[in-house]
This record gives sequence, structure tokens and C-alpha cells, in this order.
Amino acid sequence: MAYELYYWDGIQGRGEFVRLALEEAGADYVDVTRDQRRGTGAMFEIMESESEPHLPFAPPFLKDGGLIIPHVANILFYLGPKLGLAPEDDGLRHVVNGLQLTITDFVAEAHDTHHPIDLSLYYEDQKAEAKARSAAFIRDRIPKFLDYFERVLQQNPKGSNHMVGDALTYVDLSIFQVIEGLTYAFPKSMAKCRAKYPGLLALHDAVAQRPNIARYLASPRRLAFNEQGIFRHYPELDSAE
Repeated sequence: MAYELYYWDGIQGRGEFVRLALEEAGADYVDVTRDQRRGTGAMFEIMESESEPHLPFAPPFLKDGGLIIPHVANILFYLGPKLGLAPEDDGLRHVVNGLQLTITDFVAEAHDTHHPIDLSLYYEDQKAEAKARSAAFIRDRIPKFLDYFERVLQQNPKGSNHMVGDALTYVDLSIFQVIEGLTYAFPKSMAKCRAKYPGLLALHDAVAQRPNIARYLASPRRLAFNEQGIFRHYPELDSAE
């Protein structure tokens, strides 16, 4: 039975972290809201159900048979062993999960650069605040997170080809997506700091060259970044200073 992924249509968003794992593993899955026969209505049918005992609060969520798993890190923690994208050691699985949860924090901060006050307001309604928030994110938070991830990678006892252990895990795929998103949203700022993170950039490039990922990136299933998703490019928010 195919996995069912539920997320907003038209954007990569948080659902992309799950898609990358499914694509890398060659898993059988359905991107439900992109299915013209089912669409977004199928997602709301579950979220607004009056009988579903385990309601998800928001997408993305994954349906595996009768089981519904919400939240990116939780989904990947569930899928990782099934897809061969998690360490066999149970302790290291929790290390990978911890890194994924840190990525969750990072992604939330990236999102808040363009929505710093109110999620219900348009970006245009909070541009001044977004500019201030983005300046702080670029100055302080991008280095804070990327320095940490680079250090974790370089201190991996099994070598710096992977974040944890000596084989690909879902957190490697997620690091790829974070670098992709930041480069799209803040190209000038990321160009300036690239030399500081040789390990992360090498990991990013290695992931991009994996056969299943390369095929996915070249396919129409990989939607382009746009200004409706988490990582948005507004030139006025980017700075190489």
C-alpha cells in the first residue's frame, strides 16, 4: 500500500523534507493534494473529521494504512527505519531525530523573516518588521545554526561524509533542502558565507548527485521555490553586508 503524503499544493514547504526521503528511497507514495481526483479537499476531510481519533493539527502529515503521523520530524523518525534512512543503532536514531528537530527550529526562523508579526497578515503588511527580522536572521541566526551543523558534520566519528554514522540518513537530505532554501531566499548573504561551510556544501552537492534525488530534482514533481512557501526571495530582505 502506498504512503499518502498530505500537504498544501503548489509549494515545496515543509512537505519537501518528507518528499526527499520518499524519493531517495524509491518509495511508493501519493502526494494527495496534487491528485486532481482528491485535491486539498481530501486533506481537510481528515483534518476536520468528527470521527478520526488521531486528528492532525496541520499538514504535513503522512497516512500509512490506518495510521496518521503528523509533523516533519515525527514523520521522518517513523519513516527512517522503514526506508533505510536511519541508523540501525537505536541511540543514533535519536541523535538523528534531535538534529531534525533542530532543523525544524531553523526552518521556523527562516519562515518568520517574512512573517515576523502575524501569520494572517500579508508580507506587504509587515515589510519594515520583516526587514529588521531578516537582518538579525542573516547576521546572527544563519551563522548560529550553520556553524553548529558544520561542527556536527566535522566531528562525526565515522567521517564527514554524513551528519551521523557512515551512511545516508534523512537528516542529510534535510540539510540539502535547508541549503537549497537559504540559497534561494538569501542568495547574496549565502554567497558571502559559503567558504565557512565546506562540509555542508560538499554534503549538499553529494545529495544532489544521488541518482534518485537527481531524477527527482529534474522532474516536474520537484516544484520551484516561490513566494508562497517557507523560503521566499524578497531582494529587499537579502543583504551581503
